[in-house]
Amino acid sequence: MKRLVARRWRRARARPRTVVGVVVALLALGVAGGWAAATHVMAPKVAYTRSPQVPIIQKPAPPAPAEFRASLEHIAKAYGEPVGISVSDVDEGWTAAVAGDETFPQQSVSKLWVALAVMQAVDEGRLKLDQPVVMLPEDRSVFYQPLASRIRGPAGLTVSLADLLRHALIESDNAANDRLIRELGGAAVVTRTIAQKRLQGVAVGGTERDVQTRTAGLTWRPEYGQTWIFKQARAELPDAVRDQALATYLADPPDGATPNGIVTALSELRRGELLSSASTDFMLGLMGEARTGQMRLRAGLAPGWALAHKTGTGPDWRGASVGINDVGLLTAPDGRTYAVAVMVRQTRQGPSARHKLMQTVAHAVEAQWQAGERTGEAPPAFGAAPVVAGGGL
Repeated sequence: MKRLVARRWRRARARPRTVVGVVVALLALGVAGGWAAATHVMAPKVAYTRSPQVPIIQKPAPPAPAEFRASLEHIAKAYGEPVGISVSDVDEGWTAAVAGDETFPQQSVSKLWVALAVMQAVDEGRLKLDQPVVMLPEDRSVFYQPLASRIRGPAGLTVSLADLLRHALIESDNAANDRLIRELGGAAVVTRTIAQKRLQGVAVGGTERDVQTRTAGLTWRPEYGQTWIFKQARAELPDAVRDQALATYLADPPDGATPNGIVTALSELRRGELLSSASTDFMLGLMGEARTGQMRLRAGLAPGWALAHKTGTGPDWRGASVGINDVGLLTAPDGRTYAVAVMVRQTRQGPSARHKLMQTVAHAVEAQWQAGERTGEAPPAFGAAPVVAGGGL
């Protein structure tokens, strides 16, 4: 009897081991099966990620309306001096241009690309719109810089990064623009952003104070931050020095851009392809508040149209003006948007003729919207466009 009890006790002790063994075996099989299943699921992903990327085939843009192209050509010819004009339908993608791939000096239009680089840095978390920036006397630039006039004493003026953007885009403040470039880490960062966005035909050139002093035949010095000192130094230069400096600038402007490159970039900005939605809205909002160039594109718009733009105005020398530009986004009452660039390399026409040129381009865009885009009919001819003194529009 004792032997029977002992055998049963030994079997009872062995039974849990058997159960544990079975459980361990089942778990092993499950793990193995799960690993095998995971391997089976993951294999296609590994194969897919290692396979060549299939290029995205973009639908080619439709041709621009022939009558509209003819209208722009007539407007450019009537001005009597070389101009560049480009108009692109942001939604449809077509572009009509005159000298659209030629390079023109941008002057303050280049502030757009500085702002674009700043907003990209904001999107990446490298900069913040509400971060404080201290403007010191050495942050002064040249020409128009109302922000610099508020710098008092060694403590300087504290503003936010957003304030700098507002002054640069709304008022075209040169000191604000130059400080934005410094906050980014230099003009090379702007150039790198342009390259990363795959934008072609646009450039920044450098700070306003560097570009403008070189164009005048000078090299930047801190005292030139007082505009009257800069103008005095420029006036003391021999005419031959200024002639050569300006000729060098016009032959290969460091801030040069093509009208087609500008409207392409503006179209991509408007479609939200360059920045986050919030940054896109912020930048376009500032462009919509721009106070410069009231007699340029804006004066040619009918009621109900909106304009988000940036102007450029270069120096005067020997009776001519350099870099007279207006570029922006014209939005019709129904929401259709056109990217427009009107650029003048060098002109002896007076302000009224320059204004008329840009206003007439705006009229042509409106006519195209009314007739070409909405009804399919040809826009009205511009053969009877008014001509002002000097042969321009």
